[in-house]
Amino acid sequence: MIQTRSRRDRVDDQHSQNKTSGRQGSQAERLYRIKHLLSDAGGVTKARLLGDLGISRATLTRNLTHLRDRMNMPVVYVRDSDVYRIDPSQTLPGAQYELPGLWFSAEEIHALLTMQHLLANLDAGGLLGPHIAPLTLRLGKLLGQGAPAGAEVVRRIRVQTVGARKVHLPHFQAVGTALLQRRRLAIDYHARGRDQRSQRTVSPQRLIHYRDNWYLDGWCHQRRALRSFSVDAIQRAQVLDQPAIDVPDTELDDVLGAGYGIFAGRAVTWATLRFSPERARWVAAETWHPQQRGRWDGQGCWVLELPYADPRELVMDILRHVPEVEVMSPPSLSDSVRKRLVKALQAMAPLDERSVVSDGTGSFPEPA
Repeated sequence: MIQTRSRRDRVDDQHSQNKTSGRQGSQAERLYRIKHLLSDAGGVTKARLLGDLGISRATLTRNLTHLRDRMNMPVVYVRDSDVYRIDPSQTLPGAQYELPGLWFSAEEIHALLTMQHLLANLDAGGLLGPHIAPLTLRLGKLLGQGAPAGAEVVRRIRVQTVGARKVHLPHFQAVGTALLQRRRLAIDYHARGRDQRSQRTVSPQRLIHYRDNWYLDGWCHQRRALRSFSVDAIQRAQVLDQPAIDVPDTELDDVLGAGYGIFAGRAVTWATLRFSPERARWVAAETWHPQQRGRWDGQGCWVLELPYADPRELVMDILRHVPEVEVMSPPSLSDSVRKRLVKALQAMAPLDERSVVSDGTGSFPEPA
């Protein structure tokens, strides 16, 4: 049977929702008032709490229990003087018993728990876990004694990270301190591409989380130029007393953000890629570069145009789609992809068919 609801029914429902919302708001205000009264150095009697708040003994008991058990407020009852007060000596080291100005609904707490879980999974280097764990426990308490929402979030949501490199926490903290306090940073750095180690003094500009790894964009005082450093390749980090120099955002974007991926460079070249109709169904929905241009051709293929300054990362991404992609231009990029394919075929060929390819990109020697 189909039932229709009158306008009067809807008005009554809205009135009921408003009353519920009002009760929640009044409870939040009352908890703040209780906290204010308890902050008196001498404490406050139950009679005064009941009189000032205009509530029953049962409601007062529930509110005090809520503040003590769910908000971690160290509320104690002093029998000798018959008063309630806050006892700072019972506060756990590093614990806080209030979120100033913030009162969360159950839906908001669920959302925060979900965000926390996503952050924890994205944090493959273990940088945020120690700082997020107390918040997770606190949010769980705020939800009450029902089903463990945090455990349900973990069970229902999966975030997979691939290729994340572990970062040494003290080094990451030093980088963050220097960045936010605008101080220079002395680092020992391992450039893996050249397998070289060097000592640098850097004025940090911004921290980038890219493809599950952290990078520091900074002004290198040795090279007198902007550089991007992989944080996990920093082997020593010391915050210096010298102030960092500031590079304008426009220059940072022009030098470090103009090309493709993590590789920097002012001079960019535009690449044109053509994806097969089958692969185009995925690639057409992807963002490879903020300035990319895409279009469908007459054969159902997706033609993608994008800038790059250094071809290395772009070549790797193109190889993921071989043989469903064609490099239309420039010829130099097509040659780079072809050379990598030849090297891959050489590496996977039987030992008696392998040959060393002298293309400047290295070779796969016979196993010892």
